[in-house]
Parts: sequence; C-alpha cells; structure tokens
Amino acid sequence: MPVDTLSRAFAALADPTRRDIVARLSGGDATVNQLAEPYAMSLQAVYKHLRVLEEAGVVSRPPGPQPRSVQLEAGSLDLMDGWIERYRRRAEERYQRLDQVLATSDDES
Repeated sequence: MPVDTLSRAFAALADPTRRDIVARLSGGDATVNQLAEPYAMSLQAVYKHLRVLEEAGVVSRPPGPQPRSVQLEAGSLDLMDGWIERYRRRAEERYQRLDQVLATSDDES
C-alpha cells in the first residue's frame, strides 16, 4: 500500500520532539539553530527530525543561503484536522443516538 500524505503526516507527528517543533513553529518561523536550542541533541539530530517533517509536508525551508527559516505548512495540518473531524462527528452522532436510547428507556421505567 503506498504511503499517502495523511499517513506521512501522522507518522511524522508520532515523535514527541517533532510535535514540539511543530508547536513551536505555530508561533512563527524559526531557524534550525533556534529550533535546536532547547533540545539535548546534536544539530544533526534536529536536521533529521526536520527532514522527516519536510518529507511529510508538515514544514518547509525555502531554498537559499543559511540561515533559512523553517516554516509550518498549515495545509498538512488542515488535512489531518479534516480527517479527525470526520470521525469525531461520527462518534458524536453515535453518542447522541445512545443518549436518545437511554433517555427513552428512562422514560419507560
């Protein structure tokens, strides 16, 4: 089965460091050095995390000379949000039906 964009994005965000990087980028663009500051890991390790996020389409770095800012790609997050929201609505509808059944059974008692 080919890996689709949604699967790559969820897989990339399975790692807590990458989720933290995304959370930090939600406040604005940052250089790799700025992103690396709070982590007890090499700059090379941070680049590996960024590469995974880039390949998943979650972040991007424009071409050009260093230092380049890393930016969050909201489109991939919108795709994930849409998928989650679809199943959240289904679950809420099931719970509403269950609430109705329970309310009916309480009325009959």
